[in-house]
Amino acid sequence: MLDFYALGEGFPGTPIPAHLPSIAKVKNIEHAIKADICALIPSFRPDVRLLPYIQLHEYEGLLFSHPAAFAKAINQPHLAARFQEIRDKFETPEDINDDPETAPSKCVLSAYPRYRKVLEGTLAAGAVGVRSMRQACPHFRDWIERLEGLEDG
Repeated sequence: MLDFYALGEGFPGTPIPAHLPSIAKVKNIEHAIKADICALIPSFRPDVRLLPYIQLHEYEGLLFSHPAAFAKAINQPHLAARFQEIRDKFETPEDINDDPETAPSKCVLSAYPRYRKVLEGTLAAGAVGVRSMRQACPHFRDWIERLEGLEDG
């Protein structure tokens, strides 16, 4: 899993046409990653073993799948309403803006400046849970379903 936010040029699939919707941008990069690795190490069978996933915009977007659980997990339950307000401005948590000032992590930091991504982000992920993330985030859900499909193959 990689964050799309500030991925930078030079990465497979970049530069990306600006006119594409965000989800098309990440799918373009995922496809390019797979194509590059398939070309470089075909004996590894990346065509069947590699399921690239680019998180549309930032990891924290997933945490907005359940704002109350997110706030409680970082010991800031009073922020639940603020996190819900941020979440409600977008169709899905994955769509939370990728602008440098309003990216998901920046939204968290604006409400809670002492947010520690590695520690609290991990605690929040456990509290929010994969079930909430997959219900609220279609791109994430698609990737999880592809992973689950490997059991059948």
